[in-house]
Amino acid sequence: METLLQVDHLTIGYPEEAGMDKVVRDISFEVYENEILGVVGESGSGKSQTSLAVMGLLSEEAQILSGTMSFMGQELVGLDEKSRSRIQGNTMSMIFQEPMTCLNPVMKIGKQVGESLKLHTDLHKGQIREKVLESMRSVGLNDVEALCEKYPHELSGGMRQRVMIAQAFICSPRLLIADEPTTALDVIVQAQILKLLKQLHKKNGTSILFISHDLNVIKEICDRVIVMYQGEIVEGGSTQEVLFHPKHDYTRHLVASMPGNPEPLKEKKEILQIRNMNIYYEERSRKLFAKQGRQHVVKDLNLTVYEGELLGIVGESGSGKSTLAKAIVGLNKDYDGQMILPEGTRPQMVFQDPFGSLNPARKIGWILSEPLRLRGIRDKKERKRLVSMYLKEVGLEESFAGRYARELSGGQRQRVSIVMALMMDSGILVADEPVSALDVTVQSQILDLLLDIHRRENLTILFISHDMNIVRHICHRVAVLYLGEIVELGDVESIYKNPTHPYTKRLIRASMGGMEEE
Repeated sequence: METLLQVDHLTIGYPEEAGMDKVVRDISFEVYENEILGVVGESGSGKSQTSLAVMGLLSEEAQILSGTMSFMGQELVGLDEKSRSRIQGNTMSMIFQEPMTCLNPVMKIGKQVGESLKLHTDLHKGQIREKVLESMRSVGLNDVEALCEKYPHELSGGMRQRVMIAQAFICSPRLLIADEPTTALDVIVQAQILKLLKQLHKKNGTSILFISHDLNVIKEICDRVIVMYQGEIVEGGSTQEVLFHPKHDYTRHLVASMPGNPEPLKEKKEILQIRNMNIYYEERSRKLFAKQGRQHVVKDLNLTVYEGELLGIVGESGSGKSTLAKAIVGLNKDYDGQMILPEGTRPQMVFQDPFGSLNPARKIGWILSEPLRLRGIRDKKERKRLVSMYLKEVGLEESFAGRYARELSGGQRQRVSIVMALMMDSGILVADEPVSALDVTVQSQILDLLLDIHRRENLTILFISHDMNIVRHICHRVAVLYLGEIVELGDVESIYKNPTHPYTKRLIRASMGGMEEE
């Protein structure tokens, strides 16, 4: 097979006081014509730094210390800005994990999709418009004339990702670099995006460098895979060979990174009852914060949760699961119906993005002392002792109390978020997508931690997720939400093996790697 991209002995470093921090160490690999190569590894393994180096998007501080990168016979290392601009967005394109941070928030969609054509072709305005509409239709977007006049914030996450793909493919690139393009999406939209990428790959013959921490996604879409660990490539080969017959200890660890099942419930004692609940929210315009109307999100919902239970609540984006979570913890009080809890109990929340829920201006010790103050613990030394005790309980050292949230990794911040919830001693934890933003090994650690706390403290956990695989492995029962209604509820294994509702079947098929039909 003809080589499209050749990387030889590449080393990337960042200068520090103690010397050079080498984030990529002497790696070599190639991407062939018309193939999809997967790059897998946890956060900090060097996979994203490698892709940014190939694309010419490394930060100013980064230094390529050694090695070469050749694309279509042209050396990329040391390439001048003018020559690089001829490649970027033309013969080589990139799509990212979160399109909202990559799309210009004040530029209309149509103009953004057509930007590369304006830079790299001599097409006139009318021809560019036609190409934009054609490219947007090719990625499964509807009513594209109207979409061209919208701004990114007016689109759903899946639609924004399709826009980025349309933008990336509009110049028919030879190589597409996809850096975690489906991580932030629910399981059904994720399956649709993977199917779309495979279709465009097959139709256009575009090679794809696909970066992910999700082995299920890698298995679904990639021909070959390389495994990165601490800046080095530790294993490579066909996807089947690497994932089903791993040779390196780290690869074996990645493949085995799935939590064990929870212990069965000993008795069914009701702790939370929801009766005929309807939940609403007042939709507002993001531009002017004007009221747009009261939306009926969750409809006539009935649910009983038992003490010590791990209950999974699954559904795609917009199904109502996060709205339900906010009502349970008291963040949304616009509902009718009944919610019956033991007196004095207030369920606590663990959010998907702990960085957004931790005060950036305060140290961790201060943040964790707040729930203790609310519980009426006035003695400062006692609060400090409890903070240290709880930090150790989630595997963090006492010194973390003196750090800010920005100084912690994603997994460490999520552990702090779990501590905050535990400190209120409510007995009920609502975990809203608590691991979806974490890489596979950290995800496994956080899930194991939740299971361990659940066992030790008989904690009731409502685990909200779009990932049926995770729910199957950690929950006793699962409630499937679709358009604000519970369409299926029961034992996790029974529903996974014998789903009755068409929507549940779609969710399970998507989670098992089945390509979701458009």
